[in-house]
Amino acid sequence: MASLTLKDITKVYPNTEAKKKKKKKKDAPEDPHKEKVNLQITDEGVVAVQKFNLEIADREFIVLVGPSGCGKSTTLRMVAGLEEISSGELYIGDRLVNEVAPKDRDIAMVFQSYALYPHMTVYENMAFSLKLRKLPKEEIDKKVREAAEILDITQYLDRKPKALSGGQRQRVAIGRAIVRQPQVLLMDEPLSNLDAKLRNQMRAEIIKLRQKIDTTFIYVTHDQTEAMTLGDRIVIMRDGFIQQIGTPQEVFNHPYNLFVAGFIGMPQMNFFPNCKLLLENGKYSVEVLGKKIPLCEAQQKALTAKGQKPCSVTMGIRPVHMTIDQGDFTGVIDVSEMMGSELHLHLSVGGTDIVAIVPTVGLDVAAHSIGKTVRFTFRPDLMHLFDTESELNLL
Repeated sequence: MASLTLKDITKVYPNTEAKKKKKKKKDAPEDPHKEKVNLQITDEGVVAVQKFNLEIADREFIVLVGPSGCGKSTTLRMVAGLEEISSGELYIGDRLVNEVAPKDRDIAMVFQSYALYPHMTVYENMAFSLKLRKLPKEEIDKKVREAAEILDITQYLDRKPKALSGGQRQRVAIGRAIVRQPQVLLMDEPLSNLDAKLRNQMRAEIIKLRQKIDTTFIYVTHDQTEAMTLGDRIVIMRDGFIQQIGTPQEVFNHPYNLFVAGFIGMPQMNFFPNCKLLLENGKYSVEVLGKKIPLCEAQQKALTAKGQKPCSVTMGIRPVHMTIDQGDFTGVIDVSEMMGSELHLHLSVGGTDIVAIVPTVGLDVAAHSIGKTVRFTFRPDLMHLFDTESELNLL
């Protein structure tokens, strides 16, 4: 098995149109004060991934997550060798593999679309790569049946893909990858074509699979639930840049900036804009909706240590950290969603829409219907404060 090192990895897709225009105007002086409209577009082309640095330990499960177009799949394809690296260095173990062909990198990849051969049986699909390597028949049979046993698809080995469900096909695709016993297993949104119930089942299967095989995983998804449940560490990306790297608990409890705070967590964190961080008599407090809230001792120490000055902030609080029917804040219920064990209340508060998650045990649900006014509060030690200008978390 192997560790991976990505050093300053950058991917630029050449902009041929820009080059043509530049060639025509090569004699014209360039205006040094001219600003680019989009920082993602340079004279060389469109920058999809920028200065990506990551150390992945042997057998670690890393999840790349972010919105569509953030560069996560491009990064995965560069690791696979399917995309050329524009600059930077990629190491698998101690070997620099920038110029190594995909087939020689000792990796396997599971695609979103299964990519199974329709005319072959499950057994033949899983054995195909081993046959290309000209392994003995007995060894091929052993590896295929071992992988099928791990994935619980032994009973389907004689079937063709069209006779399988989506979840079964994805298991075959995973089986085809793991029979090779690769150093690194890459997965590009493998569950996105499945319905909600199958996604939950397959997530559990991947967690079990990880315990049974000795390999390093890199998993790409736009679904933050998958990221939180599968990854040892999560790499959150936006516009080609890494926003934060950490364990699921770290990025949930201590988001680095406003984007991470809004992306991780379902429902997303509530934000109160136009708040003020105050410093009076050596003590910090935050003004939210016209009310002053003193910060806890740990928050005081954190802000004092960095010499934080009073400033405009956006206050964030997660829906699960809201308390209903207590406190000095009030809001009008716009939407009430019954989720069984929980009630999701969408409140209109001073022109801001927020969500509170309330356990239904012992709750008078009828008293929390649309149009009702409710009181709410939250623990100050669970607040997040984001600088209005930099959007960085001050705590």
